[in-house]
Amino acid sequence: MANKLWEKGVEVNKEIDRFTVGRDRELDLFLAKYDVMGSMAHVTMLESIGLLSADELAKLLDEMRKIYYLAERGEFRIEDDVEDVHSQVELMLTRALGDMGKKIHSGRSRNDQVLVDLKLFTRDRLMHIAEKVKTLFDELQKQSERYKAVLMPGYTHLQVAMPSSFGLWFGAYAESLVDDMLFLQAAYKMANRNPLGSAAGYGSSFPLNRTMTTQLLGFRSMNYNVVYAQMGRGKTERNVASALGGVAGTLAKMAFDACLFNSQNFSFLKLPAECTTGSSIMPHKKNPDVFEVMRAKCNKLQGLPAQIMLIMNNLPSGYFRDLQVIKELFIPAFDELEDCLDMAAYIVERIEVNEHLLNDSRYDAMFSVEEVNRRVLKGTPFRDAYKQVGLEIEAGQFVPNKEIRHTHEGSIGNLCTKEVAALMDEVIDGFGFADTIAAEQKLIKG
Repeated sequence: MANKLWEKGVEVNKEIDRFTVGRDRELDLFLAKYDVMGSMAHVTMLESIGLLSADELAKLLDEMRKIYYLAERGEFRIEDDVEDVHSQVELMLTRALGDMGKKIHSGRSRNDQVLVDLKLFTRDRLMHIAEKVKTLFDELQKQSERYKAVLMPGYTHLQVAMPSSFGLWFGAYAESLVDDMLFLQAAYKMANRNPLGSAAGYGSSFPLNRTMTTQLLGFRSMNYNVVYAQMGRGKTERNVASALGGVAGTLAKMAFDACLFNSQNFSFLKLPAECTTGSSIMPHKKNPDVFEVMRAKCNKLQGLPAQIMLIMNNLPSGYFRDLQVIKELFIPAFDELEDCLDMAAYIVERIEVNEHLLNDSRYDAMFSVEEVNRRVLKGTPFRDAYKQVGLEIEAGQFVPNKEIRHTHEGSIGNLCTKEVAALMDEVIDGFGFADTIAAEQKLIKG
């Protein structure tokens, strides 16, 4: 039995086969359950247009559900002489059901199979990313409220500048994640369009019902133009990678701050002891390795859109094998970002801040603007007040008043935590996860 869907009796050079298959068999394990879902929708549609009998459909769906649960348990395997997940699923169906298993490929190509697999995989993984972003967001907001009254210096040019607070610092990263989630939502909606039925990129002479497969798979709509459905491969991955990179950018910046603030020269933050590592020769060291590794991984993730773009940006319309290489970059990115989000949420929940930081006189000058403003409120022109305070600082005569009052929206005294939480809830509601989950469960369970 041929183990490649395209085999015609000519043996391919083994080195050529190794080179062109690449890591497909390894990476296709991530796509197995999604490939089965796509096939379940496809055969259901084939029965509706008379290409399968009701009895054949029932038997095929029953076998496919077995393969789906096998994949979900992590027990699905692609055999050594089988090229990819599509070939393995069809082979398993043919072993179980004979020639009936060969009928599932009518009206489609491996091109639209891998397209639908990647779309289903991507929207599912984006759902998990969104959940983990929300978990980190919640932890940041909790810490923002917990430490909202604890002041810290704000910096410009790495110079002590003005009063800030730990509430502001934690809250800033929480709100950054809201904007990142907007990009994730856009990426999700792009992934949530059905390419199935585009075949090799030019449609099919079979009277396929693409609206039906769109509904069965819980897609929001379809990629209508069959040529564009194929052109969307690579483009979807690039745009999703950009959304992942947005989250990664927020994490990388937070990790840099945490490393800096944890150092002895700052001592703003104290990381949990179990989250630091030691030195092989310096017994006093407690290194923030987890944030350093997170920063490196997140910076790497921010480079992913450029890598994908360089693979696809000079390709004309139609399918090319170049696109296969994108999978090697794209699929592992989700696990990497999820891991970073888990680590960030764990540490943020347990991090402690130095509540007596401002006892150090090196931070006295950050209250200079507050003093200028006090004098302005008492009637001194701003430029005169600015000069007076500046001369006092130069003469070593400045005595800071550390009682500050900021009341406007988003300031130290008015963090707008509830408003930011409402923004996040609004973005999450816009994904429409519930409809997709309901459709998938209906398809899988029958």
